[in-house]
Amino acid sequence: MPRFEEDEMMSEESTSTLPTSRTHRTDSAVALALRFVVLIGIVSFFADMTYEGARSITGPYLAVLGASAVAVGIIAGIGELVGYGLRLVSGRLADQTGEYWPITLFGYFIQMLSVPLLALAGSWQVAALLIIGERTGKAIRNPPRDVMLSYATKQIGHGWGFGLHEALDQAGALVGPLVISAVLYLRGQYQVAFAVLLVPAILTLVLIVAARFLYPRPRELEVQPPDIETRGLPRVYWIYLAGATFVAAGFADFSLVSYHFEKAGTVQSTWIPIFYAIAMAVSGAGSLVFGRAFDRWGITVLIPLTLLSSLFAPFVFLGSFGIALLGAALWGLGMGVHESIMAAAVATMVPSQRRGSAYGIFNTGYGVAWFVGSALMGILYSVSLPVLVAFSVILELVAIPFFFIVHQRMQPTAARPT
Repeated sequence: MPRFEEDEMMSEESTSTLPTSRTHRTDSAVALALRFVVLIGIVSFFADMTYEGARSITGPYLAVLGASAVAVGIIAGIGELVGYGLRLVSGRLADQTGEYWPITLFGYFIQMLSVPLLALAGSWQVAALLIIGERTGKAIRNPPRDVMLSYATKQIGHGWGFGLHEALDQAGALVGPLVISAVLYLRGQYQVAFAVLLVPAILTLVLIVAARFLYPRPRELEVQPPDIETRGLPRVYWIYLAGATFVAAGFADFSLVSYHFEKAGTVQSTWIPIFYAIAMAVSGAGSLVFGRAFDRWGITVLIPLTLLSSLFAPFVFLGSFGIALLGAALWGLGMGVHESIMAAAVATMVPSQRRGSAYGIFNTGYGVAWFVGSALMGILYSVSLPVLVAFSVILELVAIPFFFIVHQRMQPTAARPT
């Protein structure tokens, strides 16, 4: 056989094997990334089961220990401010050091140990410190964990990946309070309920440590050339953050919603936990759907979803039982949007080396806005319910132009169908 024919045949054979090899490597990378997202999602399931279970009874527990209503409000407020404010520090530290795993593990250990220790609190002051400690742990671990998730979700779609994680997260938020309700029904003691939460807390810590050893370098899950430009954050990110803060400020905390149900008598007290469970179910299921939609159509999906979820306020605060139930579902829909799409969108507009800072700033701004908005709505509640509703809806709608601008600016790099 002539030499040139042999070379040509070898070249064709070699070339024909490349697509198969590349496809195999891509499929392997996708499978590896998906397993990481699912593993962290299972961690979040047990973590949410632990701290959401605890949060469902911390108010009455503080009251039993002798705390006043004012003290309970202050403790909750400080906890949320610390829980969001420290994320700015945690995110920046993760970017500067690159030590995403140590910071994440440190935060999980603080958070998970604080919850069962509430069973041993002998005074409301000690309980208050542990409640704030739980919020502190979550603040420390969230930004670096979200950065690691962003590396993995690059392979499977940021929207789908964060949505899948949020669905597992919300499943834990649903199961935790139900477990606590069962324990209180059977034993009737808050201390026993907190002690039971030691089980999911230990499972959380075991699984997050296992994830550390199974995936020691999550950055490698994002198979792409490193970003060259790492100084500062893009303008589109700040526009997006402005829109998100309006959404947060107009989104009432469920504690105010449940307070209204009880005071107005539109929903019986025994039904209120069921309303919350329905909201969490909608949030978790919605996260999966919204995540897929984000990967297909990009940030533009935030526009109709924000418009739809803004209807929760008139439904829950002005409606009767059936309308209030629909409002609770819309509230859950909004939570699903916030926890899946809003987190995923940050990863699409910020260089990987700056994502820790970006998530820290985003979570801090979002949390402070939510706190301020909730406080104002609490004041407006005693003034006029229609005014409260108008305040909530208007702030939600004000966010839409910001999202439209972000969509326009990101069109060249919008998310593509998966």
